Amino acid sequence: MPSQKSFVDYIIDQLSSLSNIRALKMFGEYGLYCDDKIVMLICDDRVYLKKTDIGETMLEGRFEYAPAYPGAKPSLLIAEDIIEDRELFPRLISSTAAALPMPKPKNRKPKTNKKKSNKAGSATIGNT
Repeated sequence: MPSQKSFVDYIIDQLSSLSNIRALKMFGEYGLYCDDKIVMLICDDRVYLKKTDIGETMLEGRFEYAPAYPGAKPSLLIAEDIIEDRELFPRLISSTAAALPMPKPKNRKPKTNKKKSNKAGSATIGNT
């Protein structure tokens, strides 16, 4: 079952002390970004934090490894008591973002300026 928008809004509200948070809908679920880095997925109204050493240390074993969707890499499945902690949860998210590399720039194809050409050729008509 897809995540409810109200749950995503709740997660964002819990992180309101951070100014650099945004959620994007992805394939019926949500990706949460901090500092332009995707730090978690919200799938089936559950929070899956990207696995980092700092995240594991800060949670002190209060998580389980689980994939956000079939075939996904294991993430840290965050329990409700962590989400409700308005001091720990924002620190956990910002620390995770700081530990992750910047996303690679997207290779965008340069736009080509195609001039309209005369398919009939370049013959000129006139008096000779």
